Amino acid sequence: MGKIYISMGLMSGTSLDGVDVSIIKSDGKREFSPIFDRYFEYDKELIKRLLEIRQKLTNSEALNDHSQEVKDLEREVTLFHAKAVNETLKISKSDLDLIGFHGQTIFHDSKKRITKQLGDGNLLSQLTKKKVIYNFRQNDLDNGGQGAPLTPIFHNVLANILSEKYKIDFPINILNIGGIANVTTTVDWKNLWHSQNIYAYDIGPGNCLIDEWIRKNSKEKYDKEGLIAKSGKIDKLILNQALDNFKIESNYVKSLDINDFDIFFAKGLSLENGAATITDFTARLIADGINFVNKITNSNKNKWMICGGGRKNKVLLERIRNNFENLDFDPIDKYKVKGDFVESQAFAFLAIRSLQGMPISFPTTTRNNKFLTGGVLIENF
Repeated sequence: MGKIYISMGLMSGTSLDGVDVSIIKSDGKREFSPIFDRYFEYDKELIKRLLEIRQKLTNSEALNDHSQEVKDLEREVTLFHAKAVNETLKISKSDLDLIGFHGQTIFHDSKKRITKQLGDGNLLSQLTKKKVIYNFRQNDLDNGGQGAPLTPIFHNVLANILSEKYKIDFPINILNIGGIANVTTTVDWKNLWHSQNIYAYDIGPGNCLIDEWIRKNSKEKYDKEGLIAKSGKIDKLILNQALDNFKIESNYVKSLDINDFDIFFAKGLSLENGAATITDFTARLIADGINFVNKITNSNKNKWMICGGGRKNKVLLERIRNNFENLDFDPIDKYKVKGDFVESQAFAFLAIRSLQGMPISFPTTTRNNKFLTGGVLIENF
C-alpha cells in the first residue's frame, strides 16, 4: 500500500447549478474511503451569467471574442470555489494534502483539442493555502484523446470495492447521467491487466436537453423526478423524426458536449408534451448505449449502477428500462454510495494520481495514444 492522502475534489457540472465538494482518503490506487461531502448552490445571477456565456460559445473563435467576459467569470467562479473550500475545511476540520479542481466547463471541442473549464488554479491555491491540481483534460487532448470521460479509473475502484462488499459479480458497468450520459465498463482487479480493459464512452445526452427545455419553458430549473414529463404525452412522430435525424458514431469514440444537442425538434409542443418527448428521446439514446456495452461485454448478466443527477429522474429511468426485457439497473445509492458526489470524489482521486504521475486516462477510455497522467500542479502560498 502506498502513501495515503487526504484530498478534496471540486466538481461543477454541466447543469451549472453549483459545486459538489468531497473529501476522501486514498492512495490513488485501490485504497479509498469517503470522508465528507457537501453541495454549494450558485446564486441566481451567477447561474444566469454562466448560461449566457455558454450560449455565446458556439465555436472556439467565440472564446477569443468573449475573452474578457470569460476572464471575469473565471475569477467569480474561482472565488465561489474558494469560499466553498474554506467553509468545508472549517466544518470538516480535515487536514488536506491537496485539492482536485475540475472547474466549470463552458466549452469543449475534442476535434480542435480545445477545452475550457472556468477555474484559476493559481488564485484558488492562494486563497485556500493548499496545493491545487487543475486543468485535468488538456494533456489528454494534446495527445490525441477526447479529453473525456476522466472518471473511469475511479469508477473501477468503486466497482471493485462494491463487488467485494456486496458479493456482486462482474461485469459491472457504471452509468453516469449528468449533463451528458457516459458509461464505464469496469474490470475485476483479479484481471492482471485490468487497467487496459476498462472501457468508457459518452453515449448521449443525460440531463442537458430536459433541463434546457424546462428552463426555457417554465420557472423551474429541472424536471423534479420527471413529474412534468410524466404529466405529458410523447409526440411519437416528432420523436421518431428526431431519432432518425440524430446520429451518434456507432462505436461511441467521440466525447460529447452540450453543444452537440439542441431542443429545436420539440419546438411548438406544450411544456408537458415537450418534456415527455425529450425525456423519451434521451432514454432511447441511453438505451442504445447500454445495448452497445452489453454486446462488448458479451454478457446478458451485466450489472448497471447509476450515478449523477439523472438517477433521480424516475420517469427517465423507467423509460430506459422500457427498452429492455430485463435490466439489472439501480441507483448506486442502493450500495451506500452517495450518487450525487461520485464525480467530485473522482476528481479528489484523480488529483492524487496526478500528484504521483500516475495515468488518469487510457486509450480505451478517451482514445488517446498511450496511458497519460494529467492536471497541472499549483502551489501558490
